[in-house]
Amino acid sequence: MTSASAAIDAIAVDTSDNVATCLHAVEAGADVSVKSGPDVITVTAADAIPRGHKIALEEIARGDAVRKYGEVIGKASTAIAPGQHVHTHNLVD
Repeated sequence: MTSASAAIDAIAVDTSDNVATCLHAVEAGADVSVKSGPDVITVTAADAIPRGHKIALEEIARGDAVRKYGEVIGKASTAIAPGQHVHTHNLVD
């Protein structure tokens, strides 16, 4: 992840979030500009991600908490790399 100043593609509501919500569909390989607190970071999408779905901002190990809105929303059911789509296929309660 690096700093960027492009249009915003995704939002992380809390600076402790390790996922962000995509504001529109993104293609695999696209650079995604993420607003996280006062910063804008860039993560490369590893997968195609639909609008409203989550993109991982950092490595999340199997069993680690997935955080959105500053809250734990579940645990990773498998290792999740930065830029991967985070949804029911790799997230459990």
